[in-house]
Formats: sequence, C-alpha cells, structure tokens
Amino acid sequence: MDYRQISIQLLEKLGGKENISSNAACMTRLRVGIRDMSRVDLAGVKKVEGVLGVVESNTLQIVFGPGKVNKVLEEFYQLTGLAKGVAEDPDAAPAKTENVSDLTRENKEKQKAKHDKPVQRFLKKIANIFVALLPGIIAAGLINGICNVINVSTDGALSGLWWYECIRTMGWALFAYLPILVGFNAAREFGGSGVLGAIAGTMSIANTAMPLLATFDDKQITLPFTNAVFNPAAGGLLAALIAGVFFAFLEKQIRRIMPDIIDTFISPLLVLIIGGLAVLLIIQPVGAMLTNGIFTVLTFVYEKLGVVGGYILSAGFLPLVSVGLHQALTPIHALLNDPEGATKGINYLLPILMMAGGGQVGAGIALYLRTKNKKLKGYIRDSVPVGILGIGEPMMYAVTLPLGRSFLTACLGSGFGGAAAALFHLGAISQGVSGLFGLLIVQPGQQMGFVVSIAIAYAGGFLLTYFFGVDEDRINEVYGD
Repeated sequence: MDYRQISIQLLEKLGGKENISSNAACMTRLRVGIRDMSRVDLAGVKKVEGVLGVVESNTLQIVFGPGKVNKVLEEFYQLTGLAKGVAEDPDAAPAKTENVSDLTRENKEKQKAKHDKPVQRFLKKIANIFVALLPGIIAAGLINGICNVINVSTDGALSGLWWYECIRTMGWALFAYLPILVGFNAAREFGGSGVLGAIAGTMSIANTAMPLLATFDDKQITLPFTNAVFNPAAGGLLAALIAGVFFAFLEKQIRRIMPDIIDTFISPLLVLIIGGLAVLLIIQPVGAMLTNGIFTVLTFVYEKLGVVGGYILSAGFLPLVSVGLHQALTPIHALLNDPEGATKGINYLLPILMMAGGGQVGAGIALYLRTKNKKLKGYIRDSVPVGILGIGEPMMYAVTLPLGRSFLTACLGSGFGGAAAALFHLGAISQGVSGLFGLLIVQPGQQMGFVVSIAIAYAGGFLLTYFFGVDEDRINEVYGD
C-alpha cells in the first residue's frame, strides 16, 4: 500500500491544501479540519484505497483502521504543511483567495449550517470533561476492585501494611475528590476559569471540616426551605458538573460588565459568592434528583426488565457508537464505578454494552462466508481481529453500516449477548477497554460468564446476518463487482 499516493489522492478529493485547516489521527481515524465542505468529494474520498468509511463531524473523520492511519498521517501532514494534531483557526481564510473576507464568511456560514447539531456539540463537551479523567478512573477502579477481592479472600491479611494501604489510598483518592476534577474540567470546557469550577466541585465532597457541616450550640446548620442538614454527597458528580458549567457561564456574564480596573479581583469573588449560594440551594438538589433518576431508570431496566433490558441496551448501543454519541455515557460510567455510589463501584451497564461489538464480529464472519466479493472479504479480514479485541470502528464503518441490513442484524444479534450479560449479573470494576480485553475489568470470578456472553453475541450476530443480513446485490453496489 503506497501511503504517499493515498495521501496525494486524499488531498485532491478534500479540495486541496488550502482547504485543510488541521490534520490529526486517533486510534483508527484520520481527522481532517475542512474549511469548505462544498469543495470536498466525499464519494471520491470513500473510493481511495484503504478508506474504510467516512464520518462527518466537527472534523471530517476518515477511517483507515489501527496502524494504517498513522502511516497515512505521516505522509498527509507533509503535504498540508500543518503540524500533526495542531489545528489552525478553523475560521481562518485560505491562503489563496481574491476576496478573503467574503469567502471566509461564506465558508463559515456553510460549515455552521451543515454541522450545527447542538445536541451532539453539547454531549461532546460533556464527554470531554470526563475523557481527560479516564486514566485515573480506570486505574483507581482497578485498584479498588482488586483490593476488595484481596481483603475478602485473605480475610484482611494485608490490612495495615504500609505499602498496601498506600496503594489503596491511590484508589480511594481519585473517587473521594473526583468532583473537584469534574468541576475544574467543566468550567474550563465551557470557557470559564478551571480553579473556580474546582471550588464549585468541593461542594460535592463530604469533609467534616466544611463550615456548612459544623455544629453550633450542639446543633447542625439547616438549610432554608427544607430545614434539612446539608448533604454534600447527595448531588454527587452531576452536581459538580452542573456547578462547573454554571460557574463558567456566571463568570463570563460578570466579566462582560465589570470595569477592567476591578475585574481581576471582583469578578471571581462574585462568582464564588453568587455561585456558591446557587449550588447550595438549587444545583445540589437538582444534581441529587438527576442522580437518583439515573439510578432509578438503570435499576428498572436491569432488575425489572432483566434479560429484556439487557437485550435492549446492547442492541441499541451500536447506533449511538456509529455517530459518536456513546461518549455521552462516560459520566454515567463514572457514577457507577464510584465506590461510594449506589452500586459500590460495580458497573453493571458496561458489560452489557460491550456485547454490542460482539454482534458486529459475528456479522462480519457471516458476511465473509457468504459473499463472493473479494474487496469486502479483504475489509473483513482486516476488521475481525481488532474487532475481537474491542476496536469495532473498522467493522462498522467499512462493512456493516454501508450495507444497512447487515448493520441491523449485527445490532439485533448483539442483543442476545446483552441479555446473557444481564442474566449472569456481570459487573465491571473499571472501564476503558472492550471486546475480549473486557476480561481484565469484569469482577473476579465472572470471567467465564463474560466469555459465554460474548460468544452468544458473536453467535447472534453471525446467525441473523448469515440467514437474513446478506444482500449480494447491495454488496456489489457498495464495493463493486
């Protein structure tokens, strides 16, 4: 595969060097910032050798698969002259134009009209708040889960040993002070000062030294309207998230009207005073209601609907993944992995959702056995191994999604794996991996149940696709005869 030639063809189909504002790569996708989408030949991009699929978002995301995408980027960025992973101003005008201001305004309006999806933009911001915290959440979750198993299995034989308690402290610290980090990231993501958001997050941390929790004349402080004692943990991470966003909004409004001479010290002071009262009286109760609502819904689906709920969750997950909205579930996973939360750190949702990728793998194998199209067989050969390991984008964007019917049968087939995961009551002690790597994060002792569930997902996707999801005419239409 000539990656230099692939990059030259891509640049031509994307409208030339002057139409590119950024180039970067993630695990499987080349992410290209486009100035004017009307100059992009999407059909041509999809036909370039090695391209498995194309996703239109804030950037144009061209799926090549793991490994290959980095080789493409290495050649592509040399052609564009842009640093890898570093974007120019997306609103900046191209270098060659006769009327810079008019063309810039025209391109900006086209981009806004084409990609103005408020829900997706908002959910992406929410996901960004937690994505930066994932390394800590994953590691701390593993520490807590493993230490719990050690304590139970050894009857606390290691308790009190300085090195063991040091490790346990690392697992405890992340979740104990996670609201501060969430508040910091939330404020910064929405255009405010991170430190003010962090202070907002402290309102969700139970600390006996907090003045609001102090006693005076042997009585605790009670809040107006409810006459109840303040419970910092009630709102949890959601209250910290909302508070961080609100502090950012409040800060921007205050700074807009504050005279420059006193802005530096008066604006943050007003943010903390006004924002603090809002958090105490409004945001914390709202956060508590939302948290309770989420757990109520999940409990109903998981316990009342049982295997039916597992089927629905797993079968419905792939459509979310296909448009990138699955990242919006990251805050919920963080709530479920919190040792002090309602589930005591056990995430019962994640193993069910992991089964969605299993249905894709099964569908891919079925297509490989049924089709005579050599190009499709080649895509499937490249996609199945990484799909088994939890990277499902190549299979989805190169194989099942373009065919339509195969995507549907993959979804429906994966639901049987989700039903099995619910039946076995599988739980994860951390997050960050999928596929067979999920064996690393399921509760100790549940590995066999996980293997059986994902095997059922493979089988479900395979059988439904083999008998109902193969349309050779559609395959030849998409991939050529």
